[in-house]
Amino acid sequence: MELTMLKSKIHRATVTQAELDYVGSITIDTDLLNASGIREYEQVQIVNVNNGARFNTYTIAGDSGSGVICLNGAAARHVQVNDKIIIMCYAAYNETEVESHKPLVVFVDEKNKISHIKNYEKHGLLVDQK
Repeated sequence: MELTMLKSKIHRATVTQAELDYVGSITIDTDLLNASGIREYEQVQIVNVNNGARFNTYTIAGDSGSGVICLNGAAARHVQVNDKIIIMCYAAYNETEVESHKPLVVFVDEKNKISHIKNYEKHGLLVDQK
């Protein structure tokens, strides 16, 4: 049996742009993609902390070091510039893999620069990545 588990997330990123007249997706600074293990064109779920909206889209790599978090196309309707969002990515793991799996959690500052990376072991408890 395979279980769908949280693979990684970028926690409380700040939306820098919302471009309605675009095909669709979320553009994310390449540094954040690399740190989180999220790949370009991979499906992600977005949660808007400000308004509660939850939706799925796919990623596009933005310029490294730019801090860009840009919702494109229809997804732009779910955010405002400066909203805080959580970007989550899931993967399928078999029952053996689940036993040792710990998702990456990338925390960012107000400019979407990485402040620290951790993983979850228990509900509500953040533990440093090893």
